Amino acid sequence: MAPNEGAAAEPLAGLTVLDLSTALPGALVSQFLGDAGADVLMVEPPGGHPLRSLTGWPGLARGKSSRVLDLHDDADNARVWELVRRADVLVTTFRPRTAARLGFTPNKLGEVNPRLVSAGITGWGAGPDADLQGYEALVMARWGVMHSKAPAAPRPGPAFVSTPYASWGAAQTALHGILCALYERESSGRGQHVHADLVRGLSTMDTYSYFMQLVALRWPDAFSAVGKPWDDDGNPRGRLIYNLLSTPTSDGHWLQFAQAEPRLFAAFAEELGLSELLAEPKWADFPDLADPALRLELWEIMIDEARSRTLDEWNRVFAANPSIQAERFRTPTEAFDHPQLVHDGRIVVVDDPDLGPVRQPSTMVHSDGAPITELRPAPRLGEGGSALLTGADTPRATAPDDPAPSGLPLEGVTVLELGSMFAGPYGATLLTDLGARVIKVEPLAGDTMRRLAAFPEAGGAKVLQGKESVALDLNSEEGLKIVHRIAERADIVVQTYRAGAAERARVDAKTLRAVNPDLVYLNAPGYGTDGPYGHSPAYAPSMGAASGLALSDVPDAAGATDDLAEIKSSIIRLYTAAANQTGQADGVAASGAASAMLLGLLARRRGRPMGALTTTMLATATHCLIDRNIDYEGRSAPIQPDRLLYGYSALYRLYEAAEGHWLCLAAPQEREWERLATALAPYTDLAGDERFATVSSRAEHDSELADVLAAIFLTRPNDTWETDLRAAGIGCVAVAEDLPEKLFQNDASFEAGYCVNAMSPVFDEHRRLDAATHFSRSRVRTRGGCLTGEHTDAILAELGYDEATVADLHARGVIG
Repeated sequence: MAPNEGAAAEPLAGLTVLDLSTALPGALVSQFLGDAGADVLMVEPPGGHPLRSLTGWPGLARGKSSRVLDLHDDADNARVWELVRRADVLVTTFRPRTAARLGFTPNKLGEVNPRLVSAGITGWGAGPDADLQGYEALVMARWGVMHSKAPAAPRPGPAFVSTPYASWGAAQTALHGILCALYERESSGRGQHVHADLVRGLSTMDTYSYFMQLVALRWPDAFSAVGKPWDDDGNPRGRLIYNLLSTPTSDGHWLQFAQAEPRLFAAFAEELGLSELLAEPKWADFPDLADPALRLELWEIMIDEARSRTLDEWNRVFAANPSIQAERFRTPTEAFDHPQLVHDGRIVVVDDPDLGPVRQPSTMVHSDGAPITELRPAPRLGEGGSALLTGADTPRATAPDDPAPSGLPLEGVTVLELGSMFAGPYGATLLTDLGARVIKVEPLAGDTMRRLAAFPEAGGAKVLQGKESVALDLNSEEGLKIVHRIAERADIVVQTYRAGAAERARVDAKTLRAVNPDLVYLNAPGYGTDGPYGHSPAYAPSMGAASGLALSDVPDAAGATDDLAEIKSSIIRLYTAAANQTGQADGVAASGAASAMLLGLLARRRGRPMGALTTTMLATATHCLIDRNIDYEGRSAPIQPDRLLYGYSALYRLYEAAEGHWLCLAAPQEREWERLATALAPYTDLAGDERFATVSSRAEHDSELADVLAAIFLTRPNDTWETDLRAAGIGCVAVAEDLPEKLFQNDASFEAGYCVNAMSPVFDEHRRLDAATHFSRSRVRTRGGCLTGEHTDAILAELGYDEATVADLHARGVIG
């Protein structure tokens, strides 16, 4: 599909990006900026970028230029600083002490180039782990993700998580900072430093589990968190396993249903022939069945009924009844054949001079239904072309004489939010922390998200943070007029309705841009604004199945189709991969939606306004997996964990330690081997073992090395290993044995700045997650949530409605 030919083409054209990063989050950041038209130059170390070995390198590096420079060589170092002097954006992934040693501090960067927007992405941010290696696995292990996803493993203990949720979150929150800082620079004339990290990036992935844990922690005598959806024997405990049923078909295909809302489940129950059954007295407590035997019985009945049909038979049901929908579990690469992605032009082929045709996701943001740029292949090592390499005569940037502003970067920006649930709305939530005013329009009964959890408002508390709520009847002429009057004053509109709904409601891009031509308008649906799946309901589990997020974590789980015991075991693993709240498609899509809104806002300020923008849950998830889903002839095997979900290799995986606890070891680089061998010398002679003498021999004997290390680590407690190996410069953490959403609220997290105090009309003063992005100069803020319609009267008064008119609208049920 050709890129948009209008004013939206290449919204970041003219900006130069210097990428000194060596890890996935940095590559994702500069890829997004390059996809939007920025000129990206990667500085690669001698021998090439560490990510060049990944299957997804052609996608991660597409459109960039390359130059080989050694930061530890004086002459090369001077060349790097000359590039810094001329760049608009700098991206690094140094640990804090490495950045300080090399001089890449906010103060020095600002002195060299006062207009520079520099982004430093670290593993841990501040706190006691600040200088620990920022490997994704260490963050996932330390913060409870591998404990949370333990049911995904076909063995006892935590499960290694392969999908890069923390790296994706860190990349997107870094992008939010970069785009905000560039937006602010348009008025202040100054750059600044942006900080993002994997821990805070990971924290954006959860939907509502954080507040469920908050309720259990605050009122332990009255409430307790349900915990895992299944007990230790594999028997169901929670209600969502029925709404989010996974099952094989009779001809061997695995499906993920997502009948999350009551009306959708009612349609599903009717299709399965369960309506009369559930009307019997013994099922009176459904869906919260107290009897474990009844829970198991219903689960098995649903499995048997669902798997009695072929895939074609189910497809006919989906076509006939839009209230029933399921997605087939696809590998990350199989996702490219999804009919909706094909229809939307979301998968493109880029001709690589060495690899031939390379199939990969198009730009994450589309404008007026098309990719925003035409993608170019990844560069060969040292292949230049960037304007940064030819701009030696660029005048030195100087700072303005007036005092540097320190306000919120999005001060004065208003977002009108139209939609429900999580993915698009939480994208707007992320903007509230950066200073945007977000006015959420919701039905008189409130967003469905508010009622998703048993405790009032807990389901929507996270997604409603920092917002103002207007409750109204959008189907009434008066309600629609109110929305249009808000749109007149807004900068951004985000809507998440299914295909055609915005047009029917008269809040689509064409209609609202007639009211306000300068609007940045983002469609953020599950599937698309039209097409074969555009009218289908979209929820995180089905998106995880369709995009490959689920099978990225459990590559072998969608196999068993005959034996009921094996099927139930697979269901538990697939549910954990697709529906577990800690990491799933909702969080992935939300952070991408925020990036899209900020891109549109910056483009408008730069005089390059874009068309109607679209991101989708499905398409954004393919970008999260771009390090492994790229497809071309002769490609190497994509990265994936071993069958038992220990990890990727002997030097990057989980190990059991003494007393049944676990540790995570991350020492995959050649320079780390000698340190590890020395640290373990009292236990075994790794350095003298010929099987492990070289990188290639270690790879050849990987399973044997894992056996040696497993026997050693079993001899001592995991916290002792962590202490000793970290002292030796080796990445190692004890695996947390609690949920991330609970860990983020403890005193240690508060002291490290991962959570902060906020006020809420429901929870009063409470701890909420900190803003995921921070700046060297601009401020951020962290507000609590709001009640349905809490701000209706105040906003109507602001729009010019008098008290009598507001009272009349209340009386007639137009507003709430």
